Formats: sequence, structure tokens, C-alpha cells
Amino acid sequence: MWEGEAFEIRRPERQRLPLVVASPHSGDRYPATMLQGTRLSPRELRRSEDFLVQELAGDAPRLGAPLIHARFPRAYVDVNREPYELDPELFEGPLPGYANARSPRVAAGLGTIARVVASGQEIYGRRLPVGEALARIERCYLPYHRALAMLIEETCARFGFCLLLDCHSMPSLRELPEPASSAHAEMVLGDGHGTTAAGPLLEIAAQSLGANGYRVSFNAPYAGGFVTRHYGRPEQGVHAVQLEIARRLYMDEAALRAHAGLAAVRSAVAGVIAALGRWQPESQTLPRAAE
Repeated sequence: MWEGEAFEIRRPERQRLPLVVASPHSGDRYPATMLQGTRLSPRELRRSEDFLVQELAGDAPRLGAPLIHARFPRAYVDVNREPYELDPELFEGPLPGYANARSPRVAAGLGTIARVVASGQEIYGRRLPVGEALARIERCYLPYHRALAMLIEETCARFGFCLLLDCHSMPSLRELPEPASSAHAEMVLGDGHGTTAAGPLLEIAAQSLGANGYRVSFNAPYAGGFVTRHYGRPEQGVHAVQLEIARRLYMDEAALRAHAGLAAVRSAVAGVIAALGRWQPESQTLPRAAE
């Protein structure tokens, strides 16, 4: 069972940007009970991690924006899902009536409690008690989302609006079915096909990444998951953008080890944070940020 803090928040000395940066999938603390119950090796489990993404976004506090990242791994609990997307094939006994057991993510084995890792391998050798799923959600999922919502609310109170940059990493796209337009993308920006953020924001981010030499795709093959869709409410002053970073740019995917490219990617992500942080909605009178 999970013990300790479910997440870490790195705050700036003073928040200067109307921005919150999140890394929901880079947690690497595997509870002993999970390791004892899995069919997989630690290395196989870790292939589902967004390896070191919290470090790629690590300049956010220096630039004036808070950074939140999950400590628990996505193979344990996935906070980029609805809170109760639960797979009936994974659990003993009936699921609660409020569970969503029919979503496409559940069908793929990648619900809130994953049945498989990203490569499709089964995680567990037996079914889990339903109570195990509910305990993980209570101890990890709900605290993470309460903290993220708090950061967004604080930012809106300070600046009158908030941008959420939800950061992820993606395996080599050659392993994925993708449209030709994204076949060579190194960074993918998603706004739910124009529904979760103001129109200029993806272009602002893309221009910053392009200036650093990266090839960028919009909304393909990733348009944004639950976090982007749930928090992105432009009409209410909250704009959410998902950033996917190709792992090959900064790590050896087979060895699960960072390589020399990490510094350049971190610098590029810092550039995106700074560029997005300069944006302001044209039709809104903003309060002066408190000193």
C-alpha cells in the first residue's frame, strides 16, 4: 500500500507567471506490495514511466511557475484517467456502480489502475481486490488532483486566468500507429483539437520549440488526456495544453538512462514555459499580481 506524500510541489519564491506545470506520469516509487504481486521485472514496469519529465520541466520554479509531479508511477495509479475507470477483468468481485468499466482506455487495459504496461504485457498474475483499487485512488489519485486544482485556483486568483502545461513523454513514434503528418514529430502539442485552450497558445509553444530545432505536431497522435480535457475550460479562464516529448531526444529507451540530450530538451521546455507565461487573454482585465 502507498505510504507518504503522493506528489511533490516545487514552488517559485514568488509566482510571476500565470502558469502551472504538471508531470503526472514521471513517478518512480513502486510500493513493495506492487512489486511482490507483479509478473513483470522492475525494468518492464518502468517502461510505462514518463522518465524524468519532472526534471525536463524543472526550470518552472526558477521562471516563476509552480511544478507538481506525482511520486507514484502510472502503472500503480494513472491520474490522467477519470477517477474510476476500472477494468472488470482486473478485479475480484463487482465494481462500484459509479465505475466506468466501458471506456476505450479500460478496453485497452489502461484504466485508472492499469492491467497492462505500455508494451501490452499483463502486470499482475492474479485479480486484485476491488478495495485495493479504491485505496490507491483515495491515497494517490484524489490528493494529486486536489493539489493540482488548488494550484490552478491560486493562479486564477492571482492573475485572473491560468495556463496549465501538462507534460509527458512518448516512446519512439515508429512503434505507434500514426498519421503521416506526425511520423517525424519530436514534440506533440495537444489542446483537444481546439477545445481546451485559446487558439494562439499552441502556436506560441510551437514557435518556441521550432526555434530550438524541434519538429512539432498538433493533436496527433496525442490530443490531450483526462487532465487536459478536465481542467481546460477557456471560457472560465483556464487553458490546458498537453506537451509530449519524444523520449529518444533525452534518454536511452532500452537502458532507461538519460543521455546528453537531456540538457537541450530541458532548455527547450523552459523556453515553452517562458513563452506561454508571457501570453495574456486580450478580452480580459487582469488584476495586478501581488508583490
